[in-house]
Amino acid sequence: MHPDTLVLASSNKGKLKELKHLLKPLNTDVKSQKEFDVASAAETGLTFVENALIKARAAAKATKLPALGDDSGLVVKALKGQPGIYSARFAGENATDAENNELLLDKLSDVPADRRAAKFYCCLVMVEHHRDPAPIVVSGVWHGQILQSPKGRGGFGYDPLFFDPRLDKSAAELSLEEKSQVSHRGIALQALIEQLQTKR
Repeated sequence: MHPDTLVLASSNKGKLKELKHLLKPLNTDVKSQKEFDVASAAETGLTFVENALIKARAAAKATKLPALGDDSGLVVKALKGQPGIYSARFAGENATDAENNELLLDKLSDVPADRRAAKFYCCLVMVEHHRDPAPIVVSGVWHGQILQSPKGRGGFGYDPLFFDPRLDKSAAELSLEEKSQVSHRGIALQALIEQLQTKR
């Protein structure tokens, strides 16, 4: 079951770029909710799953099209899971990536390298319509650690501070192709594509 058109319930340019790239195998016309003048939904959930569902239902209701909600963020063990669902607004409601990164480094300033474990978590929810009782829900996790200073110029969000020891690179040092193979969003998207290909 491949939708002809799929609305991405996000206004984050970095997420949109990654999602469009990752969804290419579906041969689906992927559009941002911004193209329909749909405002971002209020993220009132307490988990990534709840927020992804809220976003997907709101976009589907406004556009009358199948929609994909993405809620993802950084979970840092030493900070008891922060910034978590508040990753995009860690340093305030309209915080920039630089401000969020600065606050993260500040909160971890006394934490040694061996205690800076973190993971990127992504939950994707796809609904066929806003009342869809059986949405497709998938997730992906990317394990790594937080660096003591930014590294790399690519990506977005916390990518310059997120280090993957297996690759010996920060997320911001990876190409879009490399990142899509290992990232939380890449893993979740692969699971979504597999479900769509088996669903009738």
